[in-house]
Amino acid sequence: MFKNKETLVTAFALFSLFFGAGNLLLPPLLGYNAGEDWLWVTFGFMITAVVIPILGILAHARLQGTMYDFGKKVSPAFSTVYCIIVYLISITIPSPRTASATHEIAIHPAFGTSPLLTSSIYFALVLLFVLNRSKILSFIGKFLTPIIVIMLFGVIGIGLFSSDGLMNVSTFDAPVVSGILEGYQTFDAIGAVVVGAVVIISLNLKGHESFEAKKDIIRKSGFIAGLGLLIIYAGLISVGSFFGADIEIDSTLSGDMQRANLLRGISLASLGAFGNKVLSILIALACFTTAVGIVTGTADYFKGLFKGSQKAYIITGILASAIGVLVGQLDFHSIIVIAVPALMIIYPITIVLILLNVVPEKFASSKVFKAVVITTILFSIPDFLGTVGLGEVIAGVQSYIPLSKFSMGWVLPALVVFVFSNFITRRKVQIQD
Repeated sequence: MFKNKETLVTAFALFSLFFGAGNLLLPPLLGYNAGEDWLWVTFGFMITAVVIPILGILAHARLQGTMYDFGKKVSPAFSTVYCIIVYLISITIPSPRTASATHEIAIHPAFGTSPLLTSSIYFALVLLFVLNRSKILSFIGKFLTPIIVIMLFGVIGIGLFSSDGLMNVSTFDAPVVSGILEGYQTFDAIGAVVVGAVVIISLNLKGHESFEAKKDIIRKSGFIAGLGLLIIYAGLISVGSFFGADIEIDSTLSGDMQRANLLRGISLASLGAFGNKVLSILIALACFTTAVGIVTGTADYFKGLFKGSQKAYIITGILASAIGVLVGQLDFHSIIVIAVPALMIIYPITIVLILLNVVPEKFASSKVFKAVVITTILFSIPDFLGTVGLGEVIAGVQSYIPLSKFSMGWVLPALVVFVFSNFITRRKVQIQD
């Protein structure tokens, strides 16, 4: 009974640590623009926003170390640099983005406060949670997640029944690919390698010493959290598509304002004036739990980097919160614009590291790791250059790379190298035998 309860609490905490600003704001507009193709776009979105992240949690269950263990087969130096880059990206983009979204949608419309005041109070509370490290998993899993889930089901359930069900014509040429790329913006794959480590350390702090016991809890909680994410995402996307004829979105607005206006419109249409209050609380809670997970994960890593120094943990927590306050002054759209180029490089690397750590070890030797990761980096460069205004310069190169026009030029080369490097490795073993 105790084990089942702990698995549920861990699963709820995982769900909340994943479910932040982008997870709430991105799906409805994706469904709105997909219209009748909302099922296809949902399928694509699930690949990068649910399947890959949960595989990341399963990889953590197998490794039971830190994010460093994900890339150490490439080389210790690579893994250290990768970890530092991911954590720096996490505390400078997705973490401040949660404060920005909370301010723009939940706080400013109600109180008219400045972004500085909102982000200062917001990250002071985040830091308070981070400094009470041993209580994070239980508090989020037992108290905050149930509130978030109940509110989400209320918005989705009432929204589906109250809409006319008339959908827009899809604006996507390739709905599945559009869903996959939009899933990047949730940061969930990166979130998996960050918050998975948070869960492992939390279980260790609770006194769990058995490798197999922790593995069982992490795996089961990962599947439960993944199922919850799948249901919520599918619900939000479908609600967005079903309100296509009921809500008109100004296409001249920035993407973030379109997302916010659509979600607010759905809440008002389904829950009336009370919908604004529900939406404000929902966004604030969803964003807050994610920020806590990111800052805690970053502090945990640097604590380990400095040989378990509690001082390093506290300093990192303070610095990460201070960065959150500073970057949180930017609007949500500006933070997304900054995020895209970084994602084009780091997200593919994260995906292949997750997959390589999930497949059977006989297919993921150190040589295979190195070959696949190097290939992924090389073929992600054109996608990165395309997002920083150099699309015309590399257009000739992209024309020779399959799927490059969809910003997924790394996929087939990485797969080919994975198969080929395994073939070569096995061939050498057979010759030696």
